[in-house]
Amino acid sequence: MPPHHRRNNTMTKPAFLVGLIGSGIQASLTPAMHEQEGEAQGFRLVYRKIDLDPLGLGPDALPELLTAAERMGFDGVNVTHPCKQRVIPHLRALSDDARALGAVNTVVLKGGLRRGENTDWWGFAEAFRRTMADAPLGRVVQLGAGGAGAAVAHALLTLGVGRLTVQDVDAARAAGLAADLCARFGEGRAAACTDLRGEVAEADGLVNCTPIGMAAHPGMPLPQAALHVRLWVADIIYFPMETELLRAARALGCRTMNGGGMAVFQAVEAFRLFTGAVPDAARMQRHFAEMTGGA
Repeated sequence: MPPHHRRNNTMTKPAFLVGLIGSGIQASLTPAMHEQEGEAQGFRLVYRKIDLDPLGLGPDALPELLTAAERMGFDGVNVTHPCKQRVIPHLRALSDDARALGAVNTVVLKGGLRRGENTDWWGFAEAFRRTMADAPLGRVVQLGAGGAGAAVAHALLTLGVGRLTVQDVDAARAAGLAADLCARFGEGRAAACTDLRGEVAEADGLVNCTPIGMAAHPGMPLPQAALHVRLWVADIIYFPMETELLRAARALGCRTMNGGGMAVFQAVEAFRLFTGAVPDAARMQRHFAEMTGGA
């Protein structure tokens, strides 16, 4: 049972207020996962979506939004695209993981301290362990070097990937992430991609960490002809659960992993950070499956 954080006039059980800041987040299932788990744990948890798009705001509004959240008594906020890196200058403390990754997806607001955490990397790693435990990890290509990409890259090397090649529309960002990974995991473990087709042809696995494939950004993040049957393919997108990339890969006979597992397990750890309660991961998985039709 979590500490008795606050009580309201009509309820005797503890209550928590948290939120999600990002663009185009109306379809996010994270709020429902947190609220359902709170109810199952026996306390009240209210989770608000703070969508920058309908508010006509951008990441430059983060200082204002964080201050407002503190003043309104929020216990914390999750942050997603395009705020995971932009939020860092506005925080007062960072976990070791968040500092190493240069990306934050969870901000805990307690005692006047804005502490940035990263639960994305653990979420991806745990989903991969459960879904793709025996997949070959010699060479992997990752598409996307943003905030989520930094977390997934960290997870992949932690899982034992021998060589990770990172492709991004911003070549400098890909090079910067690769250099940072080599500094932490060892020289030669990561490199920026200069020949995507060639790297994919030699790879064991492919991971999409770009927004391409989301309902708001349809399409594929690389030419379909680059795929081959020896690849396993993972996508961190979960809306839709089956992206065009995963559909094409599955049709080819590739082993695939959707973004559902990462979505659940990043929420599992964020829930613990927000409330101090130990979440039931299996129950949160069941809730997620119910909301997505068992996907």
